[in-house]
Amino acid sequence: MKAFVFPGQGSQFPGMGKELFDRFETAKKMFKAADEILGFELSKILLEGSKEELQLTRVTQPAIYLHSVITSKVMGDKIQPDAVAGHSLGEFSALTAAGVIDFESGLKLVSQRAEAMQKACNLSKGTMAAVLGLEDQIVEEICRQTEGIVVAANYNCPGQLVISGSVDAIALACKSLTDAGARRALVLAVGGAFHSPLMEPARTELAHAIDSTPFSEPSCPIYQNTKASAVTHPIEIQKNLIAQLTAPVQWTQSINAMIEEGISSFIEVGPGKVLQGLVRKISPEAATSSAEI
Repeated sequence: MKAFVFPGQGSQFPGMGKELFDRFETAKKMFKAADEILGFELSKILLEGSKEELQLTRVTQPAIYLHSVITSKVMGDKIQPDAVAGHSLGEFSALTAAGVIDFESGLKLVSQRAEAMQKACNLSKGTMAAVLGLEDQIVEEICRQTEGIVVAANYNCPGQLVISGSVDAIALACKSLTDAGARRALVLAVGGAFHSPLMEPARTELAHAIDSTPFSEPSCPIYQNTKASAVTHPIEIQKNLIAQLTAPVQWTQSINAMIEEGISSFIEVGPGKVLQGLVRKISPEAATSSAEI
């Protein structure tokens, strides 16, 4: 059995839309539709944009979503997944690929998500840090003991957990984590404290948009970040998606759950190869590959 996995923010790179645009008429149509929906030339940035342009949150998130959804669409004639999952932003791509939301609704939600997250970042000074070489339980306990807002945010793979919170609390936690034996506790170059309580204003803002969007039953189970188990009911999928902005990304747990339920092959659908590396660290026996288009 095989799963499609969809990458999140950080997988973008300059020129990432060129192959899709050059090879597929479907891609050309979806690029044009995206420009009209968003009100700016996302297609031009995907084809010609600089690294700096692609790093702007309002650009990055729709760009990765568009690339991922087009890739899954052009793959559709060749292969259908038995399950889907997406890392943070990638969950919106997974929902679209599984038919839970349509392309236009997904792109609008992703754009609103990016704007809401940027507003939340402007309201409170937050950041994130990657912690390498410590067990999850130790990281969680140090977060609990640290003064201020700091939580486990991304369970990426064994020995790699990202924490998120206020700038001061992250600095304190990084020192404690290093003292506790972490190989590294490295503050990341991100604009805010994603997947933490500091994203509550964004969660509240996005909740109304998600509640107002029609959700259908998926064509296959989706393993959502907040649940880390197979979900098929549209109302439950909606609730989990709303919770995602302030809850941790349980990627390690999701991959393990899929493996336990018979998934042995993971195909990364979208730009980059980050998720393949994480899957191999979670389960060295699992087969991983990029989408063939």
